[in-house]
Amino acid sequence: MSRRHAAETRQVLPDPQFGDKVLSKFVNCLMVDGKKAVAEGIVYGALELAAQRSQNLTLELDPQLAEKSKGLAIFHTALNRVKPQVEVRSRRVGGATYQVPVEVRGIRQQTLAIRWIIENSRKRSERTMTERLANEILDAAQDRGGSVKKRDDTHKMADANKAFAHYRW
Repeated sequence: MSRRHAAETRQVLPDPQFGDKVLSKFVNCLMVDGKKAVAEGIVYGALELAAQRSQNLTLELDPQLAEKSKGLAIFHTALNRVKPQVEVRSRRVGGATYQVPVEVRGIRQQTLAIRWIIENSRKRSERTMTERLANEILDAAQDRGGSVKKRDDTHKMADANKAFAHYRW
């Protein structure tokens, strides 16, 4: 971290189809080698596929987002389910390094959730990235899958190191 000044947060333009800034950040994180059009195609295709496959599922969706697009509402539900509340940070005290549990700020929660969904969708074995992403989003919306497991592991790690909470800074 820089000792001089905090990095300025850039404002992301909303995505062209839904006008959603979070979805735009997701597209940017998914993008490889500057191919934004390919990333947008994958994400929009995955949202459409997730909306089709969720016809017989019962999910609690945000009504405002659901009237815009069911796929977008499923995406936001999945993102909220994956967001971690606490994480561990390394803290060095007198020659020993402790894993100290700390609460996660809102912007970092969102960043971690996006990163975990993309990471776990890339690990899946479906044929196309659109299918992998759609299935990972559906799994996360139903509180299962690799990204939810990652969140649970993070929470368990923080819970196991609760004894070192007094080293919080």
